[in-house]
Amino acid sequence: MKKILSALLLVAAAAPLKSQGRGLETPRAAAPIDLTGYWVSVVTEDWRFRMMTPAKGDYPSIPLNAEGRRVADRWDPAKDEAAGDTCKAYGAAAIMRMPGRIHITWQDDLTVKVETDTGAQTRLFHFGRPQPPAGPPTWQGFSVAEWEYAGGGRRGRAAVQGGDLKVVTTHLRPGYLQKNGVPYSGDAVVTEHFDALNKEPNGDQWLIVTTLVEDPQYLNQPFQRSTHFKRQADETGWDPSPCTAR
Repeated sequence: MKKILSALLLVAAAAPLKSQGRGLETPRAAAPIDLTGYWVSVVTEDWRFRMMTPAKGDYPSIPLNAEGRRVADRWDPAKDEAAGDTCKAYGAAAIMRMPGRIHITWQDDLTVKVETDTGAQTRLFHFGRPQPPAGPPTWQGFSVAEWEYAGGGRRGRAAVQGGDLKVVTTHLRPGYLQKNGVPYSGDAVVTEHFDALNKEPNGDQWLIVTTLVEDPQYLNQPFQRSTHFKRQADETGWDPSPCTAR
């Protein structure tokens, strides 16, 4: 009887790993693509919204509702600075859009860590059916990750090596979708797909991060953006800098 109970416990403990990988592999061992290393953002669109702080009221492509426009039009960076809220544009819904470098590693077999030099932020992506935290919301929220393997039925996405990483983030502290005060609320849900493309003939490799933000408080409809990064050979140019409100 003891042997049977021990076997059942082993099966139960392995179930979360099996659901996020293949067989009894950990998510790290079962990764269909290698996201680790240093990546630099390549700004090919929205230059004036990403490389500089837009003027108040400049948000033509974001589907804000009336309340979202009202909040955005009241943006005052001096008030954010006085309140210690200089990182409002560096939360999970917008940080990947910030120009700069990211460093991706495995914190452990169940957790991917993403560090940004812009704003010096750290994101953790948790595999294995994790439970949301009991503490207050944070800029980076709580992110649940899973691998999506090639051939799993998803269409209309880039041709990836063997799959992609899907990340869903909730438990967010309210922040900005754009540095000029365009808001997202604490009820926002951020869904991301990290696609590492096959290497090009010249050796370049690209990472495409597709971000979908759903926020019934401030948006009329889901808001999606795709952001491009190129793999670097090493940490050259890595220069963490603090958040700024302007």
